[in-house]
Amino acid sequence: MMFKRSWPSIPTSLFLIVLIGVLVGATTVLAEGGDGEQEEDSVQVKPGVEVFLDDHLDWIEGKRVGLATNMTGVDRDLNSTIDLLYEHPDVDLTALYGPEHGIRGNQEAGEYVESYTDERTGLPVYSLYGPTWEPTEEMLEDVDVLIYDIQDIGSNVYTYIYTLGFIMEAAAEHDKSVIVLDRPNAIGGEHVEGPVREQESVSFMGDFLLPVRHGMTAGELATMWKDEHDLNIDLKVAEMDGWERDMHFEDTGLPWVMTSPNIPTPDSATLYTGTILVANSTLSDGLGTTRPFELVGAPWIDAEELAEEMEQRDIEGVSFRPAYFDPMYDMYEGEIVGGVQVHIENESAIEVVQLGLELATAMRDQDPDKYELDDDYNELIGSKEAQEMLSDGAEAEDIIATWKGDLNTWIEDVRNQYLLYPPHPSDPISTEDIQGVVTDLEESGDIIDDDAVHDMQLHLRAVSQYENQEDGDTVIQHIGGFQDLLEHQLDNELISEEAYDDLHSQSEQLIEQWE
Repeated sequence: MMFKRSWPSIPTSLFLIVLIGVLVGATTVLAEGGDGEQEEDSVQVKPGVEVFLDDHLDWIEGKRVGLATNMTGVDRDLNSTIDLLYEHPDVDLTALYGPEHGIRGNQEAGEYVESYTDERTGLPVYSLYGPTWEPTEEMLEDVDVLIYDIQDIGSNVYTYIYTLGFIMEAAAEHDKSVIVLDRPNAIGGEHVEGPVREQESVSFMGDFLLPVRHGMTAGELATMWKDEHDLNIDLKVAEMDGWERDMHFEDTGLPWVMTSPNIPTPDSATLYTGTILVANSTLSDGLGTTRPFELVGAPWIDAEELAEEMEQRDIEGVSFRPAYFDPMYDMYEGEIVGGVQVHIENESAIEVVQLGLELATAMRDQDPDKYELDDDYNELIGSKEAQEMLSDGAEAEDIIATWKGDLNTWIEDVRNQYLLYPPHPSDPISTEDIQGVVTDLEESGDIIDDDAVHDMQLHLRAVSQYENQEDGDTVIQHIGGFQDLLEHQLDNELISEEAYDDLHSQSEQLIEQWE
């Protein structure tokens, strides 16, 4: 039996009045909520191309302009830098230059790109990833100044930044000026990881030697290379407005344009920088799937065993799911591959080089007879010693230990001298500094529980005691305990994620000082 609900009788005219009032009120609330949300999530970063067009057109007054760019060269409204310059009445754009993947991004990795004429503008497009990597004299004959506007992802095996370096070398040789329209480092500007590339482990990179994760923008790299390579050029950088080193790409408010066919998202960029280290071997880095660099494995890998092993290795910022995949092309096409999918949980905490090496060593150890490195693996990681250790069965932490000293020297003596954006590296940190951060976070409400503050200060006082005794090993051990405490407090919602990130970052810096 069905029962029909009876509603009180309401005059039609009154009902309509009430309904209209509700709808108007809802619309107002939605509009206010929408405006508030938009204001909260409003664009924070103004990219170099917009800064240049607004403030620095005098840099190219009366000059013929060549533009090196690709599909990532856009403003906040996704207008192409090519169109913005070509259509601007005060810009004389005479030539275009394309990096790997071409100016439209339609070429696969490693494919040579041909020179041609751009249909939209009628301008010549000179390939810098073909017979030559550096603009020739002929390519530069109608150009006075070269502008570079390409989104990089922060990895030393991603080729765009080296195209910038080669452009600078050609500009020095042929008396041209260079302008960099700066963009964010897609994976942030704080972390620096991996060995500083050695000269015998170079492929496309020329003399521009960087660690695996360099933590710099294109403008910063150009500024560094001009000095470090003694390049006699007029270099200008249109700096971004609003970018800071601790920003990940999602924090910038900028639209993401896939930087190459296999880097469709910012997460892809982050993971690529680490999981690319499983490549150049008998392991798959997920190319040929819809999740490149998130999926890794090999046909002989037990996925469940690998996922369990990776979780036990306690790698911060990520988790692992057993996965099986069938690549549509590239390595193991048409075969079922066992492995894991890497899921990002806290991007700020990920040490991507450790992630890549832990994955490589865990898969190697499942069946060492089936694991083999290509002869050119050193060109991927940048170190012959790391290649040999990985091949010989060394653990990830032992491989990483081989470059720590040289990396820290490069960071302090070279990289940190050329950073354009805050926060700039500070003087050495102490336990007292971290205690001050705890106090600030307590006052701001990011540490929610009084007992949490008490426990933190107890740990930090113990660290301070061993700092005064200059007992580095014990300092590191106790800071590790402090980090375990932070993780416990975060899991139990005693501190905010912001508090965790701030204190973990500070404690990591302290560990690095004592290593």
